[in-house]
Amino acid sequence: MFTGLVEEVGAIKSVQSKGEAMVIGIKASTVTQGMKLGDSVAVNGVCLTATHFDGSSFTVDVMPQTFRSTNLSQLRSGSKVNLERAMAADGRFGGHIVQGHVDGVGTITGVRQDQNAVVYEISPAEKSLFKYIIPKGSITIDGISLTVVRTEGHRFSVSIIPHTLAETVLAYKRQGDTINLECDILGKYVEHLLAFGKGNNRGGSDDQSPSPGIDMPFLMKNGFV
Repeated sequence: MFTGLVEEVGAIKSVQSKGEAMVIGIKASTVTQGMKLGDSVAVNGVCLTATHFDGSSFTVDVMPQTFRSTNLSQLRSGSKVNLERAMAADGRFGGHIVQGHVDGVGTITGVRQDQNAVVYEISPAEKSLFKYIIPKGSITIDGISLTVVRTEGHRFSVSIIPHTLAETVLAYKRQGDTINLECDILGKYVEHLLAFGKGNNRGGSDDQSPSPGIDMPFLMKNGFV
């Protein structure tokens, strides 16, 4: 699990591709400190496993499903990437719950200055993600925990302070570029629980017993309202 607080910006050292499978080498200095084989690292918000490392770089494998669902396929030698190690149990929870499981890719449709901040407008490729994107809610963009400023039509916007801009790959992003999106996991759990037992629970097994689900009568009966 991650928090969406980027630890450093790394640089792609090498990319080996065979079909939709990739092996990526990444130059880094902070996230390699204390690294162990098999450690999880969020690369532009994608949870990947360190398969080799030394003091200045590490290597990760990208499987076809990840290739298809993220923008990692666009990485080239020299590309900048946001990096974050998995959260330590004794650390501060400074962002929000980030799994590193990307929901889809978005396109930056606008960038504008707002006094000391920069506002990015983003359009998700999958419009179905909008049910999880709410004003003042949390969203992860290329591994960065951010707050949604507003939603409008099929776009939403986030406001970036100078520190975040300077310490992440957003400084290199321009209109038309793509970013990885991960919506807040809490909304997904609520949706699943509300739909459970109604014949449309996502990923459930066929042998699950029917459930009335959670609705207003249920809440009233059990003293919630």
